Formats: sequence, structure tokens, C-alpha cells
Amino acid sequence: MKNRLFFPAVLLVLTLHSALALCQQLTVQNESGKQTVLARAEIEALPRVKVTEGASGSSATFEGVPLKALLERAGVGFAETMKGKRMASCLLVEAADGYRVVIALPEIDPAFTDKQVVLAFLKDGKPLDAKEGPYRIVIPDEKRMARWVRQVTTLKIVDVQ
Repeated sequence: MKNRLFFPAVLLVLTLHSALALCQQLTVQNESGKQTVLARAEIEALPRVKVTEGASGSSATFEGVPLKALLERAGVGFAETMKGKRMASCLLVEAADGYRVVIALPEIDPAFTDKQVVLAFLKDGKPLDAKEGPYRIVIPDEKRMARWVRQVTTLKIVDVQ
């Protein structure tokens, strides 16, 4: 009897583990349409930054990776390409619930701004909860947090026509 229950239990655990691993993945699509899927371990291996933001009298410290570093890891180039037609490119950020925002690529490039857009995965030292995570865009010093996308699943480079 114990063996009959053991195998279904193991199968259930493996299925849940696989589903959790898929939820921790992030898809990045470059301007030519090539997709790169990054696992959480790959994202966490990038250089980390911390951003402390206060809203409504409370503050939180988010930890994650600079969005530029993440995009470069996925093969999106910035170096000498940020001129001419490339200036009309933007990043489309998509969330699990269908929410979408755009961020102009120059807003991500340190050659154009001191603002550092972050893909966060920790808040106050703990993983983001299911409502916010596993990933969230954090844009310091924005007056409105409408582009602080929760539950980020996909990042796409798109050209404005």
C-alpha cells in the first residue's frame, strides 16, 4: 500500500517543482524576435543592486539586477547602437495578468541617464510574494508607480514605427 502512494506523491512533487521553476523563468525577446529564456539562477548570478523607495510614509528596499545588465545577458546590445533608428526602440514589459508598459531604451542606458531601472526579486531581503513576484520592475524616483510592473514574465524590444 505504501508503494502505491509513494509514486503518485513523488510525481506530484516533481510536477509542482517543474511548475515553480517555470514561474521563475523570464523570457527576453530581442529586436529580431530571438527569444532567450533565463532561469532565476541565471538572473541572480548577475551583478546585484539595492534600491530603497518610500511611498506613503513607509519604505522598502528592493534587490535585483540592473535591467540593462539583464538585457545584455540575453543578447540585447547597447554599446554603440544607441543612436539613429535605435533611439525609437523601447522595451515592452509584460506581466502574468496581461498588464503591459513600455520603457524607452535610452531610459535604461547609463550613457543617457543616471536612473537605474531594476528587475527586483527581493523586497526587504525576502523573495517577492505571489502578488508581486517572482520579478518586479522598480524605477526609482518616478512620481507614479504605474510602470512598476508586478509578476513580470516577458521583456520584448520593439521598434516604434
